[in-house]
Amino acid sequence: MTKLRFLLAGAAATAVLGQTMPIGAEPEKSFVYKPADEVQFKSPLGVGPAQAVLFGDPSKPGVYVVRVRFPPGHHSNPHFHSQDRHAVVVSGTWWNGVGEELDFKKARPVKAGSYVLHPAGGVHWDGAGEEEVVIQITGEGPVETTPVGAPGAPQGYWPKPK
Repeated sequence: MTKLRFLLAGAAATAVLGQTMPIGAEPEKSFVYKPADEVQFKSPLGVGPAQAVLFGDPSKPGVYVVRVRFPPGHHSNPHFHSQDRHAVVVSGTWWNGVGEELDFKKARPVKAGSYVLHPAGGVHWDGAGEEEVVIQITGEGPVETTPVGAPGAPQGYWPKPK
């Protein structure tokens, strides 16, 4: 009798599932399309680097995708992130430096199409040289950014090489 109940329960479950979802089908997924002219960049200070969230939310659990736009000459100060961040340069040349000392002579140019991994806890600083740069970052939230170094470090403008 127990075997018969087990077989009947299995058959009933199969019939119910078969009616709601065909074998091999996935639940309906939403596609997201965001044309370039609809990407809204926002700068916390109204000037300087600006960010556009394309997917997810960096402050909440889950995958997120953001774009960051640095105007010519603007940069971040030394900082690190609590999670790995994967960056691709969309346009321009992105300048990266590693460590707590903001030394523009040690910055590394990263050209459009290139990939960079900023590992969790890796202190770095970055920005644009003489041209605007746009990068796209993918990561796992929540992510926190922690500034490093003495307050009053040079901010905002990347000096032209001499």
